[in-house]
Amino acid sequence: MTQDTLLIHELTAAAHRMADAARAAILPYFRSPDLHTDNKLAGGYDPVTQADRAGEAAMRAVLADLRPQDGILGEELGTQDGTSGLTWVLDPIDGTRGFVSGTPTWGVLIAVGGADGPFLGVIDQPYIGERFIGTPLGAEMSRAGQTRPIRTRAPRALSQATVFTTFPEVGSHAEGAAFHAVARQARLTRYGMDCYAYALVASGQVDLVIEAGLQAYDIQGPLALVQAAGGIVTDWNGGPAHAGGRAIAAANAEIHAEALAILRTQEGL
Repeated sequence: MTQDTLLIHELTAAAHRMADAARAAILPYFRSPDLHTDNKLAGGYDPVTQADRAGEAAMRAVLADLRPQDGILGEELGTQDGTSGLTWVLDPIDGTRGFVSGTPTWGVLIAVGGADGPFLGVIDQPYIGERFIGTPLGAEMSRAGQTRPIRTRAPRALSQATVFTTFPEVGSHAEGAAFHAVARQARLTRYGMDCYAYALVASGQVDLVIEAGLQAYDIQGPLALVQAAGGIVTDWNGGPAHAGGRAIAAANAEIHAEALAILRTQEGL
């Protein structure tokens, strides 16, 4: 076993410990009548709950024990510098609007990598007990004590594809128009799944997720997972997506190219 493989195993074990800790911290708040929600926006609704903060604190406690030399970028508790060259990117509840609505489409996002982006990613859905993890060694899904490898879908025409995004308006007016230009060519369009849509791409259920207005902590876990399962994740120009902004996650190179060609023809982007 090479040194790189040993490191991947160590990081994978740490990621599982973190996901377990986040589950234990967050689940007591889900569908609780006592859930307290704050709004981060003055002119809209962007909720944060004590479950978000508790979940991230639990993951950081695991890192303090297992990987104190690594950096951290978290949605709720900010940045912590490290010395190893590795940074963990944490979103304790991706899809807080879904969380406060009681829908099981939110997830815990974990990623780790260097300046060029993540190479390990986790999407964990605590309520239904599904965990998706991708590393350079492959991608797998676990549920009810059973683990199986996962793979993205084989190529198919966009006219036969299923495409997801979280909000129908997507982002700006121009970004929304670009998404809908792709969606009009697809067989089926669905909304509102947050990070779980990327897990569906990784596990071979759907073909595309197209989003805008993302932060690094929104995309890095899904990005590493989808790529480990055989898919492609880029920005809308075909470049790196790990810093956030606009992202397209595709099951394969063929449908990625077809969707990207449509996005690139749209005006105002």
